[in-house]
Amino acid sequence: MAIVEERLAACVNILGPCRSIYRWESAIETGTETPALFKTTLAKADALIARITELHSYSVPAIVVWPIERLPTDYGAWVEDSVG
Repeated sequence: MAIVEERLAACVNILGPCRSIYRWESAIETGTETPALFKTTLAKADALIARITELHSYSVPAIVVWPIERLPTDYGAWVEDSVG
């Protein structure tokens, strides 16, 4: 909620828990994680990454930015308006 309130993302979709298998500190680990999709602009991406990192319980959270090749004009305008 803080991310949207701070206008770093227009919307956050919190997905269902998933099982993750990963290598951490030379060991194979498993755990339950809850992925989330944050809708923002490229201009806000670095600030969003910094804020998620600050709020996250992991010391190295998995945060990635994917390029958007196409989207409806009205949706893009809503995102732009929502993040200020």
